[in-house]
Amino acid sequence: MPPLRIHPANPRYFADSAGRAVYLTGSHHWDNLVDNGERPEGFDFERYLDRLEAWGHNFIRFWAHEAWTHDLHPRPYLRTGPRFDLTRFDPEYFNRLRQRVVRAGERGFYVSVMLFNGWSIHDNGEGNPWERHPFNRRNNVNGIDGDPAARGDGADVHTLRIPAVTRLQEAYAAKVVETVGDLDHVLWEISNESPGTSRDWQYHLIRHLRNADAGRHLIGMTACFPGNRNEDLFGSSADWISPGNKGGWRRDPPPANGSKIVLVDTDHLWGIGGGRDWVWKTFLRGHHPIYMDPLDADPQREEARRAMGDTLRFAKRIDLASCVPDAGISSTRYALVNRTPGGEEILAYLPRGRAKMDLTGIEGTLRVEWFDAANGTATDGGLVEGGDRRRQDSPWKRDAVLLLRALDRR
Repeated sequence: MPPLRIHPANPRYFADSAGRAVYLTGSHHWDNLVDNGERPEGFDFERYLDRLEAWGHNFIRFWAHEAWTHDLHPRPYLRTGPRFDLTRFDPEYFNRLRQRVVRAGERGFYVSVMLFNGWSIHDNGEGNPWERHPFNRRNNVNGIDGDPAARGDGADVHTLRIPAVTRLQEAYAAKVVETVGDLDHVLWEISNESPGTSRDWQYHLIRHLRNADAGRHLIGMTACFPGNRNEDLFGSSADWISPGNKGGWRRDPPPANGSKIVLVDTDHLWGIGGGRDWVWKTFLRGHHPIYMDPLDADPQREEARRAMGDTLRFAKRIDLASCVPDAGISSTRYALVNRTPGGEEILAYLPRGRAKMDLTGIEGTLRVEWFDAANGTATDGGLVEGGDRRRQDSPWKRDAVLLLRALDRR
């Protein structure tokens, strides 16, 4: 799996070393790296990979947890008695990180390695994890106080206000790079949902990580919580981003303009939510849908998981590098279009199974293929002539995917 770059011709997508456009999609779970005492039954990592493979996914977001309201294992730092020694890293943590990242690559998954977690520093409504945080002065032997104002949380540790903490975080980031930075299938993520006040801290760590990694891997910045401003993500030097829910990302994702690669994560939109319609809309607006997944048997989530696999299969079938989102070619407004002469392709999502297609700018005969988004079956729809506006009705009275391709594609 070659290292990913930003596609030079279509920066909505990643590119592999051969220049092929790469689309990422997949489910992720809170416990896929660190065991959490809140779910004491443990996490079967190999079975997790089996399920992702069966769903046809190709991406995993690996979760970091600095602290939680329950016990975590393993932790990045060794303990001296009941307290952490912040100058000593725990080999068990970093061995597991490497083993699981390696194994994911062996199974064909790209991975994003998260470094920090905003849900580890203050109470977001599920209890205060600060009591167990290594930078709480009661929990380390090094005299590090991540709450010098005695507010009862660690909001300051995700800022640049405490230089000693920042130096420790830089050292930890360098250790993560040392552990898995030689692996090609890795992306970086600075933090999960740190508060809005973390912006400059995240900007600093992007620069630090890029230097520590020598620019080998792409770096992501994801939505802040609370206090998210998506413009801070787009204005960052991150290579890829995950926005928050402001701006229609739940119901009507805005078309990708290529200023950033956008991995749209249900984690930052609902927490847990989103069905197959959201997956298709997000994909056909030029983005990469990923899913925070409790891995249960919920019917809506089952549909979303299958849809992510279906979108990946279509992404591999079409000339993705030549496709751009086009809200005008279909009355549904969800379509990717390749207008290369002789190689035209239109992939559209029809939430109600019908659409008016504006083919006035496309000459020649197009082959029609219908895909049933509900059950994953495809059927031949015959031929249609370009050069005019054409109504297209699916064989089913429900949502459908329409693929139009030039009859004699070169």
